[in-house]
Amino acid sequence: MRSDGRLLRGAVLAAVGAGLLAPIALGLWETLRPAFGVLPALGRTAWSLEPWAELAALPGVRTSLMLTLWTGIGSTVLSLLLALGAAAALYDRIGGGRGGRWLTPFLAIPHAAMAVGLAFVLAPSGWLARLLAEPLGWTRPPDIASVNDPWGLALMIGLMIKEIPFLLLVILAALGQLPVRRHMAMGRALGYGRGIVWIKVIVPQLWPLIRLPVWVVLSYALSNVDMALVLGPSTPPVLAVAVMRWFTDPDITMLLPASAGAILQAGVVLAGVALFRAAELAAARLGRWWLRRGGRGLSFEPGLVLARGLVLALLATGALAMLSLAVWSVAWRWSFPHVLPESWSAKPWQMAERGWREVLGNTLLLALASVGVSLALAVAWLEGEDRARRGRAGWAEALIYLPLLLPQIGFLYGLNVVFLRLGVGGTTLAVIWAQALFVFPYVMITLSDPWRALDPRLVNAAAALGASPLRRLWAVKLPVLLHPIATAAAIGVAVSVAQYLPTLFMGAGRVPTLTTEAVTLSSGADRRIVGVYATLQAALPFAAYGLAFLIPALLHRNRADLRGTA
Repeated sequence: MRSDGRLLRGAVLAAVGAGLLAPIALGLWETLRPAFGVLPALGRTAWSLEPWAELAALPGVRTSLMLTLWTGIGSTVLSLLLALGAAAALYDRIGGGRGGRWLTPFLAIPHAAMAVGLAFVLAPSGWLARLLAEPLGWTRPPDIASVNDPWGLALMIGLMIKEIPFLLLVILAALGQLPVRRHMAMGRALGYGRGIVWIKVIVPQLWPLIRLPVWVVLSYALSNVDMALVLGPSTPPVLAVAVMRWFTDPDITMLLPASAGAILQAGVVLAGVALFRAAELAAARLGRWWLRRGGRGLSFEPGLVLARGLVLALLATGALAMLSLAVWSVAWRWSFPHVLPESWSAKPWQMAERGWREVLGNTLLLALASVGVSLALAVAWLEGEDRARRGRAGWAEALIYLPLLLPQIGFLYGLNVVFLRLGVGGTTLAVIWAQALFVFPYVMITLSDPWRALDPRLVNAAAALGASPLRRLWAVKLPVLLHPIATAAAIGVAVSVAQYLPTLFMGAGRVPTLTTEAVTLSSGADRRIVGVYATLQAALPFAAYGLAFLIPALLHRNRADLRGTA
């Protein structure tokens, strides 16, 4: 059996290496070459630093870089501090990982849909301005750049609304592995306040468990495109948006500085992670000195209360943004300063029906295909570990997180070049492959812990009855793990639906999805039509999560009935 397990494990690792690592490595290489002057299509065959000089000479590039650092690092630091403070303030009420189920809507909605909803709420003629219009006596929208502002504040708010729920869920799950209540009781008995106990005792143990997810959040915040297109500054934009525009410029010579910008974007993310690592080491040294002092007088209770209030305010804004999508999709006449539409109608759905039906079909096809491939690889990987009786190595975890830590803009252009050479560029297959690069890590991370927590006595009992390894997989493991598998599939659907850059680059504009259409229309189309596309985009992950809860409940209803009558 061990030999079969090693064979299966080796086959899965080969498939993941060929389908995951190789495309990323080749994509980086094909981006690196033009970044240093090698682009045979333009007759450039010698390595040089000329593209970097051209990049530095482009107007606004320094401002774009500073905006990227400001919005990316700023939103991540604020999100982390607020999430830690809110977890400390709310832990007694919401408990461990299961207490985070109320965060599901904020995790399910794609970034682009949230950005569109926030634009509806924060715009000068948005919902917040309408709510303030009567008290402040406004009869027309205020002349305030509340969206696409030059400081990127709207973008930071949008990033924080998406990042804080994710970090809160990660923190709550990690706290379930620590004896939090015992630490709190011991610390309070020694005269320390709740905030001090969290900072001195709990957070140092918590940080190693959440370090990688925080780096993933940082990478996305520094390199996001879809939210930045809707909420961020536009003249100049953040670096990732600028690089995307240079790549799609009609002037083919722009590929050289664009490639240099993509490598610079990867360097920015690497520098951001290095900065966080350096801050971690410095905080550890400072923390040890603080612990040795043993002071009890400082209280952080006001900070915890403030963090809880700010988190609840941001989540309330996010909920209002989600609601605004549905309202705009059925609004017909809604003039300022009315808080609610003056008339309602389904005409926006009818007007856009021909368009959204096609892109809805494309989105569903891409999601089902990428999730199916990712689930098959994840199950085969975990089953191979079981049969070989070997746990996951550290390098395997790094392999899983690699696509989430690398900025997409850094290798997608090069990957598109590779796909064009293979003859699959601009096809649905190319988009499925590219989306699976990002769907598989989330599916694997979601499924691995429940799989390893499965009671081995169930499998051993089936083996004692003569069941083969394949029979044990189909008759025991998969039915028992149906709920985690369905949850992993739902998360995979949400990740697939949210993909903007992979769909745009690999599809070459020929495979439109709800995300690409919503982002494109948000730049100036009828708000009602934008609301239709963004509502559909947000609805698909919600439907997937609903099915993830419903299907196991229906299939296991007889077992529940038996437990109830026992």
